[in-house]
Amino acid sequence: MGGLGAIVGLWAVAYLLGSLPTGYLAGYLLRGIDIRTQGSGSTGATNVLRTLGKGPAIVVLLIDVLKGVAAIILIPWFIQPAVQSFFAFLPGDLNPTQVLPLPWLVVGAGLAALLGHSRSLWLGFTGGKSVATGLGVLLALAWPVGLAALGVFGLSLAISRIVSLSSILAAIAVPVLMVGTHQPFAYQLFGLAAGIYVIWRHRSNIERLLAGVEPRLGQKLVVTADNELGQAQGPSEQG
Repeated sequence: MGGLGAIVGLWAVAYLLGSLPTGYLAGYLLRGIDIRTQGSGSTGATNVLRTLGKGPAIVVLLIDVLKGVAAIILIPWFIQPAVQSFFAFLPGDLNPTQVLPLPWLVVGAGLAALLGHSRSLWLGFTGGKSVATGLGVLLALAWPVGLAALGVFGLSLAISRIVSLSSILAAIAVPVLMVGTHQPFAYQLFGLAAGIYVIWRHRSNIERLLAGVEPRLGQKLVVTADNELGQAQGPSEQG
């Protein structure tokens, strides 16, 4: 149980890192608002952009990416060596790095960070779409895959100007890139699971995309009582 308990502890740390409510804090500190009541209701950088402007959105985006990076690098760079040293004189079944090999440890941490971002402990288990934190996880797990997924996102965004569509296409590309770059099997499964989860988190965006009302960059999303899908309105004046 000692090894398994340590594994759960590692994943709990990753979840708590992912749970840091960056977008919510930006709304509260800068405007005194709950950003979950604005626009799409997400705490991610895209809703921060529409609600608070470019500067706060960039800061939120960077911190959310770093949350994903930190959740991964803490294990092989700090936590795993410390745990190995601590359990050095114990039987293998008490050593978490023997109970579960490193690739599976970091994959579990990555999934925990994604879950934390979208189901934050501090926000009543609400949150963002896990795209930025997922990018951070990918960059720490397999940077070529992370950069390639970012390239898919950037190309789609340049053409469509729709963040959600670009995020969905990048999520679809991740498992393909994991297999194509011959990443460990654990990472390939992570790419598939994370891609499906991110797409599932975009359910409302997919509805708006199909209805032709998903806003592009520079537009606000306004949801009204008689229009549950919402609609895009003009160029945003928030910059």
